Amino acid sequence: MASTLPDPHEVPPSPRPAHREEPPRTGGTVRVEAHGIDHIPEHERHGHPRRLFSVWAAANVNYLSLVIGGTLILMGLTLWQALAVIVTGNLFWSLTGLLAISGPAAGAPSEVITRAMYGIRGNRVNNAVVGWMISVAYFALNLAAAATAAFSLVEKTGVTAGTGVKIAVVLAVAALTLTIGVYGHATILRLYLPITLVLAAVFAVVAVRVFQHADYSYAPAEPLTGAPLWTALISGVTLVGSAPLSYTTSADFSRYLPRTTSAGAVLGWTALGGFVPGVAVCSLGALAATAVDMTDPQAGLQRILPGWFDPVFLLALVLGTIALNALTSYSAGLALQAVGIRIRRSRSVIVDGAAAVSLTLYALLVSDFLDTVSNVLQLTVVLLGPATALYATDILLRRNRYDGPALMDETPAGPFWYTAGVSPAGALALTGGVTAAALCVDTAYTGPVAHALGGMDLSLPVGIVTTSLLYVALTRATGGARAPR
Repeated sequence: MASTLPDPHEVPPSPRPAHREEPPRTGGTVRVEAHGIDHIPEHERHGHPRRLFSVWAAANVNYLSLVIGGTLILMGLTLWQALAVIVTGNLFWSLTGLLAISGPAAGAPSEVITRAMYGIRGNRVNNAVVGWMISVAYFALNLAAAATAAFSLVEKTGVTAGTGVKIAVVLAVAALTLTIGVYGHATILRLYLPITLVLAAVFAVVAVRVFQHADYSYAPAEPLTGAPLWTALISGVTLVGSAPLSYTTSADFSRYLPRTTSAGAVLGWTALGGFVPGVAVCSLGALAATAVDMTDPQAGLQRILPGWFDPVFLLALVLGTIALNALTSYSAGLALQAVGIRIRRSRSVIVDGAAAVSLTLYALLVSDFLDTVSNVLQLTVVLLGPATALYATDILLRRNRYDGPALMDETPAGPFWYTAGVSPAGALALTGGVTAAALCVDTAYTGPVAHALGGMDLSLPVGIVTTSLLYVALTRATGGARAPR
């Protein structure tokens, strides 16, 4: 069985590695992060959880959030219904924050911590599907969103954005994104506070213009009522909630914090970093949709933004999406290692980028972008809702006590080998939750339960509740997921 520990050339075997990540506060030379999925020793941990706020805030001031906010109005909701959906959907950031507290406890990324839930071999399948494939899909969607803004920016210079130009733009944006992902954790911490401040300033200007033009009493010509209204509300919450639920890897960015770091602070700063910009930017998209046509958000917003500001706004959209995708590519690289492939983290990030670029070009050149976004985001919740619920339930059952060095033991004699390398409780609970969610989904396909309910998509709540209940019952029956004495 191949080890998933990093290449020995990447992390020297000495007690204090010579090539290690510099603490961000020192102002030293930025280096490629030495660690992959290995355990972070206590002497290399540093920082304060408040730094997590800018990490998540920079990643969530992005074009896709504007698109989602506008989509809620296009679905037939009133403005105030859309705003209620936005707040409700973004409450799922509390789950992202909860998962992040396992990082300091274990000194390991989420991709390794989940060995406690699925077993060594079971976790490889989990990382291949939930960790890598979905991360690459999100990378591609966000890259497509950034590229559409970049296309408009290129055309303002007088260059026609033909197929060749579009491919070149996608590759350029991907290269910038992957550079951050390759350099890793310390670089992310250094860059994301100034990125957050820049994006906040740009979107403040957008907000002023949107507030001036928005119709605060907006309602569609034929308001939704009864079952169609509930269908739209639930679908909207699923659409908005898909963003925080996509971060089942939030421990990746908290694992360098000292083990004694307050769990409440990690949860709070992570959740706020996603919730505040998530609500703000999605709300701007919804407000703008009451005044302009958001089927083409860039063209629509150009009608209310001053002409001189339009290039600045487009650059901000690209920058925000680069920040978001750098986190995604970083975690996808760790997931590829955790699958069992012996590859350096920096190289695995590049592999992820190549796959995402291919999907992006398909989404932009072949498929309809808005339809692709809506279908993919809602469909991935069938997997992400149960996966997040299982992880969160395990943290609560273990009282967030994870043995980082023990999680590195991949041998049959290790504590997380379970049965033939698979934890029956985790595997069965996730399978049951995903199956229940799939029966209730209504997006790219309609499940039998959704069909019986007239298209009402209950996949998110059903998947979460089913998985949590199954996991609690199965761990009690098998004696798993207990906190160590």
